[in-house]
Parts: sequence; C-alpha cells; structure tokens
Amino acid sequence: MRVEIQKLEADGLGKARIGRKTIYVPFTAPGDVVEIRKWHREKKKLVAHDYEIVEPSPIRINPQCPYFGKCGGCLLQHLPYREQVRLKEEKLSNILGFEVDVLPSPKIYGHRNRIDVVTSTGGIGFRRRGTWWDVVDIEECKVFGERSRTALKALREFIHDFKLQLYDIRKNEGFLRYIVLREGKFTGELMVNLVTAEGMLPGDVESYFSFADSLYWSINRSKSDVSFGDVEKFWGSEFIMERIDDVAYLIHPNSFFQTNSYQAVNLVKEASRLVDGERVLDLYSGVGTFGVYLAKRGFTVEGVEVNPFAVKMARKNTELNGVEAEFRVGRDKDVENLGAYDTVIVDPPRAGLHPKLIRKILKEKPNTIIYISCNPRTLAANLAGLSEMYSIEEARGFDMFPHTPHVETLVKLHLKV
Repeated sequence: MRVEIQKLEADGLGKARIGRKTIYVPFTAPGDVVEIRKWHREKKKLVAHDYEIVEPSPIRINPQCPYFGKCGGCLLQHLPYREQVRLKEEKLSNILGFEVDVLPSPKIYGHRNRIDVVTSTGGIGFRRRGTWWDVVDIEECKVFGERSRTALKALREFIHDFKLQLYDIRKNEGFLRYIVLREGKFTGELMVNLVTAEGMLPGDVESYFSFADSLYWSINRSKSDVSFGDVEKFWGSEFIMERIDDVAYLIHPNSFFQTNSYQAVNLVKEASRLVDGERVLDLYSGVGTFGVYLAKRGFTVEGVEVNPFAVKMARKNTELNGVEAEFRVGRDKDVENLGAYDTVIVDPPRAGLHPKLIRKILKEKPNTIIYISCNPRTLAANLAGLSEMYSIEEARGFDMFPHTPHVETLVKLHLKV
C-alpha cells in the first residue's frame, strides 16, 4: 500500500495511516511517499519492516553514514540538523506541556566519546534496527569518528591471525563479545576494551592496539548480553582523561560519563549558572561530573551515588582537580535533611526520581532543585508530583545525541513562596 508519511513521532518513526491502522515507518521523513508491504508488532506499535520510499520528501538530505537505514544506532541522519532540533523541541513541548528551546550540539559527527561494538558471527558492528540477533557489519562509526576505523581494522587483523571465536548472539555463546571504544575528545586519549567470555586472550594483543593509550581485557562471566565485565588485565594507562571546560575527569571502562563531551561543556556550565546559595547536594552524582565542576567554582558540594565504584572515581576526580568535595555511597530514597542544602541537583536514570525521594523533597523543602533528565516522560511525571510546592523557573533542552530522537533536559525548580 502506498501512503504518505504525515509526521515523525517522538521516537523518530514516521507515522502513516492505512485504513484504520496507524503504521510506523523507520528512517522516513515527513512528506515521504512509502510503499509498505509488511509490518509487525513492536512494543504495542505496528512497525513496517518491508517497505520502499518511492517519492522522497523534499526535506531529505544524504546521510554521511553508509550504514544508515540498516544500523539501529541513528534514526535521523536523513534530516537536516535544524529539523532534528526542531523535532526535539516539539517532542519536549508535547510531553512537558510548555515550550522548551533545545541547544544544538556543537558537533554532529565525531561527537560520541563511546561506542560499544558487537563482535559476532554475523558481523562486527551494531544491531540491525528492530532486532537483537542481527548485526550490521561496519568499518567505521561516523558519530564516533575516524579512530573507530583504525580500531576495527586492528580488531579484524587480531581475530584473523589468532582465529578467535566470535559471539553467536542467538546461541548466546562464544569468546570475543564486544569491543568498546572510549575517547577523550578534548585530550585525544583513546581506550580500547575487549570484552570476552571466560577463556584465554592471546598474549600478543598489545601489539595490535599499540595506538591506544589504554587497552583493557574484561571478562563477562554472566550469560547477560552486556558490554562490560570484570577487569582481567590492562596495558598502558589505567585511565584515560577527558576535560570538560577547565575540569579533568578520569575515565575507566566501567564508569559512566556523558557521551557527548562537546555538549557536556554547555550542560555543566548551565547547571553551574543556575545554582543558588553555597551548599549543593549532587544526587546520582556518578563520577562527579557536576559535583567536581561546582566544587572548582567554590561551592560546598556533597555527592550521593548508589554505585560504590562511581563514588571511588568521583573521589579520584576530586583529588585530580585539587578541590574539596565529599562523595559517599547511598540510595536516593534514603537521603536525609534535604532542607539543609541551598540547591539539590538530581540527574537520575531513565526511571526518574524514586517516589520516596519526591515525598522527602516536599517535606524538607530545599530552596532550589536542578533536574537533569534523559527521559522527558518521567521528567514530566516528576514535575507534576513536585508542582504543589515548586514552580519551574527555567528549562532548556540539550541535544547530546544528534541523529537520534533522544534529548537531555535541564529544569530549574524554585520553592513557591
């Protein structure tokens, strides 16, 4: 059936009507005329998987990546960047119920500082869109940058020379499972992490990745299809370093860091500008991305994070920058005496704030809350829960993820008088 794409939904899929059915079509643009042959149910939606664009929309551009349209990593490379930003502003406005400007990313290619590449029997690359079992074989990732080509070429030579067993996704077995690349965009330092099942890694591995500042071998001892594990050995530096503005951060294979370093500069600067008072609680503090930055600007900072390893890294980052800040292990719902802080910064996972934490905030009434969110839907629900006592003072989106429908949001809340 031949239909025209009416608009893109919040998840980046094109929306079309066939009779009473709504069909969602990936990698399309408003105005595309599409011939749809087959669709399937995917997360409660009917999604086309056999289709052809017979009349391209006039707003389409040529994507830079040769794998676009197959690889599930990017959905929007065919749209002009200004249109991507407009769609994200529309998404935030629709979900949050008020207009939000989105700050464009300073770079839209070569901006990602981390990629997790599957090393499978079906290919070395990323999952094909809509599948968990199929991999699009790649030579380079444009959103990471040119050094991905160097690393993947070296990996293939290493696999060939030692005849390494690759990961069979369907059977969930095999030795070499992932190669994870991390790069300090402002320092140029590169980390390569080879994630395997239990077994022996050939001893000559270091010579194949001599271009890396840090080379890790991690073992995933579980059946879970994840791109991290227990560190077995490393060569070169234990960490790589990244700089966000004038603050240095150590990066370890098992630590989380904002994936777009260029935009992270704008995000931490904006958070710093919005802080009221002197005492700051950094909840979900991670490796100290916000906390260490604020401590360097003279704020009195305490950080709380549930992951002990992240707390360890935050303390290292505090020492590295010669600042004073206290980071401790704790759960969001167990934090006490919120009213003792002038500003509370929260940067929760996609599930948002724990209901018990929201109740504590409403009871103990910290003056200012700065909420950083990667999920506008849970953000909207949390803002509604806080609206009884807090008003929204400022809100802004940050495009950390060009060519995807994802967007980061920062909201400043102030206690009502």
